[in-house]
Amino acid sequence: MGPRGKLILVIGTLFVGGTVLSLSLLSDGALPHMRHATADYTGAGRLAHMDANERNPPVLQFEGNITRRMTRGRPINKTAEQSDNHPPTEYEHIRRKIDNGVTEIWYYMSAHLNELMEDLDNKTRNKVERILENAGHQKRSILTDIYNLSRHDNYDKWRKQESEDLKELVKKRLHYLQNPGNCSEAKKIVCNKYDYICGFSCNAHHVANCLLVAYATNRTFVFESKGWQYSKEGWESVFQPLSDTCTTIGDIKAITWTDPSSRKFQEAGAVRLPPYTLNPSPDFYPLAIPMDLSERLIRIHGFPFVWWFGQFMTYVMRPNDAMAYELDQTTLRLGFKHPIVGVHVRRTDKLLKEAKFHSIEEYMVHVEEFYLMLERREEVTVKRVYLATDDDNLLAEAEEKYPDYEFLSDTSISKAAALGSRYSELGLKGIVMDVNLLSQCDFIVCTMSSTVCRNSYALMQDLHVDASSYVHSIDSNYYFAGQNAHHHVAIYPHEAQGPEEISFQPGDLISVKHSNWDDFSNHWDGYSRGGLGQMSGLYPSYKAESKVEIAEMPNYKEVDEM
Repeated sequence: MGPRGKLILVIGTLFVGGTVLSLSLLSDGALPHMRHATADYTGAGRLAHMDANERNPPVLQFEGNITRRMTRGRPINKTAEQSDNHPPTEYEHIRRKIDNGVTEIWYYMSAHLNELMEDLDNKTRNKVERILENAGHQKRSILTDIYNLSRHDNYDKWRKQESEDLKELVKKRLHYLQNPGNCSEAKKIVCNKYDYICGFSCNAHHVANCLLVAYATNRTFVFESKGWQYSKEGWESVFQPLSDTCTTIGDIKAITWTDPSSRKFQEAGAVRLPPYTLNPSPDFYPLAIPMDLSERLIRIHGFPFVWWFGQFMTYVMRPNDAMAYELDQTTLRLGFKHPIVGVHVRRTDKLLKEAKFHSIEEYMVHVEEFYLMLERREEVTVKRVYLATDDDNLLAEAEEKYPDYEFLSDTSISKAAALGSRYSELGLKGIVMDVNLLSQCDFIVCTMSSTVCRNSYALMQDLHVDASSYVHSIDSNYYFAGQNAHHHVAIYPHEAQGPEEISFQPGDLISVKHSNWDDFSNHWDGYSRGGLGQMSGLYPSYKAESKVEIAEMPNYKEVDEM
């Protein structure tokens, strides 16, 4: 029994994704109070649930589990969940857990058997290769069965409607926030263009973050982008205005970022945000989701935060008429059709300090796995790949090595992405094109150390019910630059089996850093790396699960009632 006689029930598991929600039921039976928890992602997990008219890539998801406090043996809000004809949260977590378990054991077995083959004679090596081949067929069969099972649980219609309702709700709130009736009286968050600090995708990431902070503090976001290194016209050279009624702070003198609960912040007419991190960092900062939407997001989506941030990315990256026309024309010219996998290969400056070199073969193994899964559900006549890269020699290499695939790529975009021409209007349109087309693919293979990958993944969430698993990163996991501390919680005990591992007991918090310069994440071989106290090391991924960070934010009831 837990403190004060409350039972702690843990359901589900994850391998660098999944969600854990910590709830305590109020004594009067009211809605549960959601304590701060966290969420995370991995590149594999359950098969997505969408309407038959949508693109349905067969993917592996991760979302995990719920840590719930229960009283009198009753799950919270179970009656309401059932009466509304939507799946209980527990059901969604258990379903995802099964998918995760299949994926994790495959990662473990395939990685370690492949490692063993290096020291085997030819005869034994051939036997192991057959074992892996047959196990791969069985893995795909089980995942397809799970997918088909989920299509017959009578919840698909609800999932699609709930997804649309949530997206429409957030869009309505953002439009209200960004278009105050009296701009001069509206309190504001203001951000500058980030010239020479980072490239376009890094800028887009921070612009969306500024809007997120504005939402969480109930302030209108003003972006001062004129004279941008990409275009002197600023953000609106390719995107729609962030506001129709309030685009300047006027004569107000903005203060620098400070504690949002302080009187200084509350009274300030405008607050200017620094790039990257906020100090002090508020509870609502990534990877947090808003309390008023948390239960719905956790039920509908495998990675609630990326859905949440994806709404802000979608808002700030709405193309203007001219850019929308160019996107449409490029789509037609390239022959962009479904099914299609997006592959983003970042080279040039990224290799200097932020990422390692990865061959095209490392990407294509996951492209092939996508199509092997898809072929179990439908006939695939053309295996398409949209190749986005800043290496204009890569297309020819890919076509030579993989003649069975149809590669779509615009070499003019690749050349414009080169360091010498990147900061130009042509380079700007090229990268906007790449990010948009990647987000429209059925699956993405990329490196999460690149903001192009992370932004495309975030934008993708607005196009599907749950696209949390429509990506595989071949380096780090998803992370948010400047995010608050992130933890996994142990759900099974583990005794270290060597000096490279850590030991823990259920309930222990394992720190997990997601960045491109460390390896604190899932290693895709059945193990993850994390920290516990002063120790850091490996541990079996299935023995811990990610938590969902939930924070108080404005609920905008006045908008919801409009």
